[in-house]
Amino acid sequence: MCKNTPPSMGLVAGNVLTAADKVLIPFVSEIFGVKGLIRIVDAINDSLRDDIEVEAVHYHPENTQCDCCQGQMLEIGSTIVREEAEFIPAKMKKVQHIEYAYECKNCKGDAFQKAQIKRGKAPQPPIQRSIASPSVLAKVIYDKFSQYLPLYRQVKEWDRYGLNTNDKNLSNWVIRASSDWLLPIYKRMKHLMMGKTLLHVDETYGQIINRSDGKSGQTNAYNWVYRSVPSQGPIMTLFQSSLSRARSVLESFIEGFSGTIVCDGYSAYDKLEGVTFANCWAHVRRYWLKADSKNGQIGVSYCDDLYRLERKFKYLSPSKRRKKRQKYSKPIVEKFLKWVETSPFFGKNALAKAAEYTLNRANGLKAFLTDGRIEIDNNPAENAIRPNVLGRKNWLFSVSEAGAKANAICLSIAETTKSNGVDFYEYTKKLLTDLPNLGIHQNPEIIDQYMPWSKIIQAECSK
Repeated sequence: MCKNTPPSMGLVAGNVLTAADKVLIPFVSEIFGVKGLIRIVDAINDSLRDDIEVEAVHYHPENTQCDCCQGQMLEIGSTIVREEAEFIPAKMKKVQHIEYAYECKNCKGDAFQKAQIKRGKAPQPPIQRSIASPSVLAKVIYDKFSQYLPLYRQVKEWDRYGLNTNDKNLSNWVIRASSDWLLPIYKRMKHLMMGKTLLHVDETYGQIINRSDGKSGQTNAYNWVYRSVPSQGPIMTLFQSSLSRARSVLESFIEGFSGTIVCDGYSAYDKLEGVTFANCWAHVRRYWLKADSKNGQIGVSYCDDLYRLERKFKYLSPSKRRKKRQKYSKPIVEKFLKWVETSPFFGKNALAKAAEYTLNRANGLKAFLTDGRIEIDNNPAENAIRPNVLGRKNWLFSVSEAGAKANAICLSIAETTKSNGVDFYEYTKKLLTDLPNLGIHQNPEIIDQYMPWSKIIQAECSK
């Protein structure tokens, strides 16, 4: 890198600087300054996808007659002086579905024949007696659960497009679409997930105004998240809305599951039949970091040593990763736990709390050593639950339990499609277009063809 190039440059947004760039940068920097150079490079890095429609606007001289000899001039070349992105606003269209009836005049005139009548059949809508088409419903759901745009803020945008509605109607649309057509997908995912042997689980608080348990709307409700792992097939992320954080909520959701759950140190993650628990080293590290002392730094350094090894083992197969952990990670874990156990950490200070947290979960913290599929921490679940946290900041609360359940279903679809390289909007629109006309309740096996990882969906809805 040239010495005049600012430290933040070099590889900008993943673009490798050419030799010509490296020669020009010092001069551009000298003329425009560092900030000017950064603005120029930022502009260069803006780009449009290759599949975007191209419109060429041609500019010819007003007069192509030579000013000297008055002869006709010939074109000798052209230059693209700039490219710009043009935004074409969405528009609303009213679609009228008209069914036509036909009859046979010959049979009608024959007294011995039954009247023969045929009628065209319009496809079933996702919501009966509603103006909402699959594309409108998919857009409402996409904007809320992928763009985190509250329904009351969507109303003005829909009005600008020509659709007069209100946030209550939009909420009812989301609830109906979720319960009728997205829920079967959600249930199928849950059935498949419970057949796995390894899950990440986490929970965060939410708020439901009208609660069935009689408690105040200010009382915390909870959203749980369950995530499968890549080593056991397509990744699935499922959310569950509940009124409490009790162990019974977890127990009822994972009914039929047998295996290992990776989780934090919350007491609900314990004593479930057929389930073992692997605890999160990231939480352990945070406790020692809060201790903010020499001993606290020693605890953090043990954790950092384990994470350095994990980065080296990241792309190994589960069996090879287990062997490496047994050889290199296990001695560190044992040394760390022995140090904590033999050190005089007493009282109610941060250091004592870190020691207590670590020792109480010693068995769960060792679980990753004996199974290469188990991650060292619960970060996959914590990352998966972030959309719920972002949504909570924008949506603030759910008015009803039905609304909270719809939120959980839609977030599940949104996060699972993201993990499988599927466009959430296109996928939702296809579900709401196809499923009302397929008799999925009579033939539930059809649902498998509409999983985000199915060949049909990957072909039609991939990003």
